[in-house]
Amino acid sequence: MEEEVEMMEHLGYPLYFLHIIGVWKLLGVVAILIPKFPVLKEWAYAGFVFTMTGAIFSHLAVGDGAADFFGPSLLLALTLISWYFRPAGRKVITTQNQ
Repeated sequence: MEEEVEMMEHLGYPLYFLHIIGVWKLLGVVAILIPKFPVLKEWAYAGFVFTMTGAIFSHLAVGDGAADFFGPSLLLALTLISWYFRPAGRKVITTQNQ
């Protein structure tokens, strides 16, 4: 998308980074949606957090306004909510009553 290309240029990243992030995001969604593999899911969630916090700090670094923070901040919040409320069977560490 042209607007994504413009944003990457504005932030100072090479355009091939769009392809890398795009593939990682698709693999992360697949990892979260497939059953089992709780450790892989944790890494996928971590990758989304890294990506969104990186986007937020990138916008901060170039002096962008609040409107440019909204998208990454919303996606970060949704990622954290999804991680927090995931089913117990998808968690790496479960608490057990003794």
